[in-house]
Amino acid sequence: MSFPIFSAEQVRQMEQQAMQQTGVTAFELMQRAGQALFQQLQQMLISNQLVHVFCGAGNNAGDGYVLARLLLEAGFKPRVYALLEPSRLGGEALRAMQDYQQFGKLISQLPATLEPGGIVDALIGTGLSKPLAGEYLAAAHLMNNSGLVVLSVDLPSGVAADTGLAYNGAVRADTTLSFVALKRGLYTADGLGYAGEVLLDDLSLSQCVLAGQVADAQLLVFELLKKSLSARAKNSHKGDYGHILLVGGATAYSGAIRLAGEASLRAGAGLVSIATRPEHAAFMNINRPELMCHGVSSATDLQRLMERCSVLAIGPGLGQTDWSQELFSAALALDKPMVIDADGLNLLAKTAEKRDNWVLTPHPAEAARLLSCSTADVQGDRFAAVRCLQQQYGGVVVLKGAGSLIDDGQLISVCTAGNPGMASGGMGDVLTGVIAALLGQQYNISVATKLAVMIHAMAGDRAALNGERGLLASDLMQAIRELVNDY
Repeated sequence: MSFPIFSAEQVRQMEQQAMQQTGVTAFELMQRAGQALFQQLQQMLISNQLVHVFCGAGNNAGDGYVLARLLLEAGFKPRVYALLEPSRLGGEALRAMQDYQQFGKLISQLPATLEPGGIVDALIGTGLSKPLAGEYLAAAHLMNNSGLVVLSVDLPSGVAADTGLAYNGAVRADTTLSFVALKRGLYTADGLGYAGEVLLDDLSLSQCVLAGQVADAQLLVFELLKKSLSARAKNSHKGDYGHILLVGGATAYSGAIRLAGEASLRAGAGLVSIATRPEHAAFMNINRPELMCHGVSSATDLQRLMERCSVLAIGPGLGQTDWSQELFSAALALDKPMVIDADGLNLLAKTAEKRDNWVLTPHPAEAARLLSCSTADVQGDRFAAVRCLQQQYGGVVVLKGAGSLIDDGQLISVCTAGNPGMASGGMGDVLTGVIAALLGQQYNISVATKLAVMIHAMAGDRAALNGERGLLASDLMQAIRELVNDY
C-alpha cells in the first residue's frame, strides 16, 4: 500500500552499507549523482542554455561540481558559484571541484541578478542543522527571486530532511532530485511546498542493500491502497455496511455534524444517525432525508442510540458546554469502534484515556492540546508528534495538515494528496464521516483510516479542478462516492 521513506541517517547508513558490500566508492556515487542531475537538467532546459550552479559544502556541493563538468563537456554554459573557499572543501567534494576546474572557472562573488537560464541548488543537502545565513542565505534569496527554474540536489537547501521544516530563506525548488532513497521531510510540513516535483534516483545501488534499512514511514499510494476495496455481494443489505452514529452539532454548529453525516452516506455506510441538539434535529435532514436525526438533551437520550450503532463518531460541532461534556463522557463508556475529532479531541485532552479501537484526527492545534505543547512544537517535527500521540492515546492517529500523517502503532503513513483549497471550514468533519463509514463496512481500523484519508484528499483534488479558492467541504461529496467505487 506504500512506498518507503527514510530519515537522513538511514540513507547515510544505506550508502555506507553499499560501499562495504559492493565495493563502490563514495566518489563513484558522486559521479552517478552528477550524471543523474545532468540527465534531469536536460529535460528541464533548452540545449546550450546558461546554467547557474550554486555549490556549498560537503557531498551536495560535490554533486554540483560533477554536474558542472558534465555541462561543460556537453556544450552548456555553467556559471559555478563557490560559496565555500576551495581550501575548506575536503574528500570527494574537493576532488570533484578540482576535476571541474580543469575545464572551467569558479565564481566567488554572487551577482546582483541572474541572467536567464536554469538554476541548480547544490548548497546544503541532508546535513542541514541550522538556518541559512550569510552568503548561503543571499544565494537562496537570489534563486528564489530570479523567476528561473530551480533544480535542487537531494533536498531544497534550508529544508530539514527529517521534519520538512523550512528555515527562513529556504530554496523553493521546481524539481528536487533525491538520491538513494526518499527523505521524510520532502513530504510533510513545509517540505511539500518547497520541494516541487520530487524524483528519485537510487544511484544503481543494490536493492538488497536498500532493503537492509527498515522504514518506519511510508508514502500512501492509492492505486495500491484501493485494492482493499471490493465489490459488494449481490445478496447484501444495509445492515451489512454499518450503522454510524455521529454525535455533535452544538448550538450554532449544526453544519459540522451535517457534513459528517452526508460524508458517511457517500462513503458507503448502510445507515447514518445523527445525535444533536433538539432544536437542530427537525431541520437537519431537510435536504438529505437519508440521515436519521435525533435530538438528545442528555446522556440518557444518547444511550439508547449508542446501543444500536456499530460505529460512533463524536466531535464535529460538539462544543465544550455541559451538554458536550455529558455526551462525551457517555461516549467514552461505549466499547465500540470510535472516531474522535474537533471538540471531542479538546475534551479528550482533559482525560487520560487510551484504547486500541478508536481513530483520533487532530489538526496541529488540537494535537498541541493533546500533548500539552505548542502548535509550533508539533509542526517542528510532525513525525515525532504523531508518534507521541499514538503512544499516549493508542488506536490510530491522523495528524492533519499538509502531508497528513497516520500512525497505527506500526508505521507512519504519509498522504501527499490534497491542496490548499481544503483549508476551509468543514473539511475535517467530512474526513470524520468517511473514516466512520469505512469502519462500519468492517475494514481493519488501520486500512479504513488510510483509505479514508486518501479518498478525502483526492476528492479535494478533484473538487479543486475548478480552482482552489472558494472550495467547500460539501463539494467533495460526489468525488468521495466515485473514489469508494474505484476498484
